[in-house]
Amino acid sequence: MENTKRTVITGRAVPVRGNDIDTDRIIPARYLRTVVFEGLGDHAFEDDRRQLVEAGNIHPFDDPKYAQAEILLVNQNFGCGSSREHAPQAVRRWGRGIRAVVGESFAEIFYGNCVALGIPCPRLSETAVAELMSTVERAPETEIRVDLVAQTVSAGPLSVPFEMPNGVRRAFVEGRWDSTTELMAAVDQVRATAKRIPYFGGFQS
Repeated sequence: MENTKRTVITGRAVPVRGNDIDTDRIIPARYLRTVVFEGLGDHAFEDDRRQLVEAGNIHPFDDPKYAQAEILLVNQNFGCGSSREHAPQAVRRWGRGIRAVVGESFAEIFYGNCVALGIPCPRLSETAVAELMSTVERAPETEIRVDLVAQTVSAGPLSVPFEMPNGVRRAFVEGRWDSTTELMAAVDQVRATAKRIPYFGGFQS
């Protein structure tokens, strides 16, 4: 069985500045027609990226110096707007794969969808996020360390505490965030319970 525990996540980071970045910007609505999530990472922030190219600039997701990033740094209310699951799926599948999103705050549904995918979203103060972003922009090779046990995010000598609901944090640390894995681990209990429920009758699996 896959190891679902999330205790320490390390890697380079990519900063995407801006408050209230909604799911329409994370993954454009035209990609909601897909019934699978494969390939969505290529289209993360697609419209923002194109607009910046047209203006002679470059989006962090197109910048080669962030190509190895596995941690996303964001500001306030990231993932607001519609509840589409495609948004965290696109983030997860971009580049090497984003394994943690560190920011000031997150929209509730986006946050929950990230938890369901095994992507921790630690919340830091505005000052701490600004310092992390500036550090990474100056030195993209900086390794970020997200320690879910110690509840800290570190970058070199900088180490700051983060906020996360204790139940969610413990689910990551103990590997209980994946409801499907949890269910399959208790399949005998599921079968036994199903047999006791009249309307399930002869439940078989």
